[in-house]
Order: sequence, then structure tokens, then C-alpha cells
Amino acid sequence: MKRRSFVASLGAVAASGLLPIAAVGQARKKIGFLYPGRTAAGSSRLAAFREGLRSAGLDPTQIEIVPRYAETVVERNAVLARELVEAKVDVLVAISVISVEVARAATKTIPIVAFDLETDPVASGLAANLARPGGNVTGVYFDYLDFSTKWMELLKEAIPRLAKVVVVRDPASPSPQLKGIETTAVAMAVKVEVVDIRTAAEFDAAFRSVRERGPDAVLILSSPLFGADPAPVAQQALVNRLPAITLFPEFARAGGFMAYGVSLLGAIQQCGGRAGKVLNGAKVAELPIERPTNFELVVNAKTAKILGIELPTSILLRANEVIE
Repeated sequence: MKRRSFVASLGAVAASGLLPIAAVGQARKKIGFLYPGRTAAGSSRLAAFREGLRSAGLDPTQIEIVPRYAETVVERNAVLARELVEAKVDVLVAISVISVEVARAATKTIPIVAFDLETDPVASGLAANLARPGGNVTGVYFDYLDFSTKWMELLKEAIPRLAKVVVVRDPASPSPQLKGIETTAVAMAVKVEVVDIRTAAEFDAAFRSVRERGPDAVLILSSPLFGADPAPVAQQALVNRLPAITLFPEFARAGGFMAYGVSLLGAIQQCGGRAGKVLNGAKVAELPIERPTNFELVVNAKTAKILGIELPTSILLRANEVIE
């Protein structure tokens, strides 16, 4: 077969979808995926991200995804971000405020698709506005202050005697909901104390300290320290017999008392859709920042029984998932 005929035939086959793009000499698009937690948890996030790419009309098998997992070691995030930049990825997906910060430090030109539950992107100066961010960062952001009221209301509904709440936070993560919690607590005549936890190595001692304060309930604020791998946090709350609520649905599934917040997999799927639009030619500076669209109330009835709490029917009926 003559070369010209062969090339024409190859182009026709590729157009029919029977050959991968790379087969006709075009480089495959490359996405860097930076996750601060463990590989075991990251794999489910990556699967949700691929679904998001499909929603944007892309075939994930035709895209090279380069995952990097920091395994909960904060310092590794910056190193991994630089690795992804050096790998010349077309898009860098950064999951969590930590990953977004190091990604921004590593590149001012590669489009970054962020998933950040703690930062107000406009107030922080990251974006000019939500509709047109104006820089190299877009993505999915969650900074709803009124969630603090909902958490307190759920605790009061589940524990009518509620008089003291300990708020657990990571001081390295922004805590936009803390002020709302304190304001709501005043209206409810509930005392609030704050305990800071900076590393996973502090979990054991910190949760014992929380228990010794004698709270009626615990409210754990959003942070990659708690959300990247919620199981150890849930186990500490259970071992210390602390009725705890947090933003992360996986916390309740792992044995925590209750969770009300963003569907993490749903939000990361949204990020896949954002990344897909960038690969399809959208300019990151003009691609609107989205809010999460799926929220879940997950209640662990088994844990409630262990803690001696009788969950009211009103909560059980509203829950998206009740773990027996």
C-alpha cells in the first residue's frame, strides 16, 4: 500500500473511534491528580474523577492520569506538586486546601482544578469572582457558613440536653464556620470550647483530652487532616465515647456518630467535569468556580446505640443513609 493511502486509511479509522488518538501521532492529554491522603482512599476519588471526565464527553482511557498521593504526610504535597509540573501535565487537579496551595506555588501557567472545602476563593484573593476566576485556578469550592447552624441544630435535635460542645479543628486549615458555630451556640445557651489538632500523631492524646473536658457532643471542622482519611478520626471518637458530627459522610460510615455535608465523590466528579472542559479548550480563567451540588446526611444508628443515644424519628427520616 502506498504511504499516502495508508495515512488516509489510518485517519479514517481513527475518526471512526476505532483507534486511540495517540495512534495517529497526537500526544495524549495528561492530567496530574494530587491527593493529600492515602492511596487506598484516593483510588475511589480517582474513579469518581474519571466519571466526571466522561460527563464532559471524554474517554478517560484516552487520557493519561498521573496520580500522586501524599499518604497524609503534609510535607510531601509540595514535592509531589513539583513532580507533576515537571511531568508537563496539561491540567493539575488538586484535592484539598493543602494541595491547592502547593499547586499554586508550583505553577502560574498550568490550569489547576481545585477541590477545596475550607477556602473562600474570592475573599482569599484566589479568584476575581466565581463567574470568571481570572487566574489559573477554577474548580469546586465549599464555604457555606450556614452549615455551622445546621450541625448545631442536628446535635441539639439528637441530644436535647446539649449544654457543652467541643469544637475540634486543624489550625492550619481555614475555619469559616467557627464564628457561625459560636453565634449559634449563644442562641442555644450552649458552651463552646475549641481544641486544636495539628497532626494525625496527636489524635490519641487530643481525643482523650476532649473526653476529659466532658462535652455533650463534639463538632469536627473541615480539614484534610480529618477528611482525607476519616476512619481514624471516627475510631477515636468512638473509643472515647464522643457523639461527634462533621462534614465528611465517610466519618459516619467509618463508625462516627453523624455527618452532614458534601458528597466527596460527587464533588470530585464535578472536578472531573471542570477538568474535561479545560481539555476541551475552555480557558481556565473564564471557567466558573462551582459549588458542590450533592449533600448527604449520614447517621450511624449502631454508634448511637453504643453511646446511649436514642435517635429521633425526625433525623432518621431525613437521613440519606442510616447505618444499622
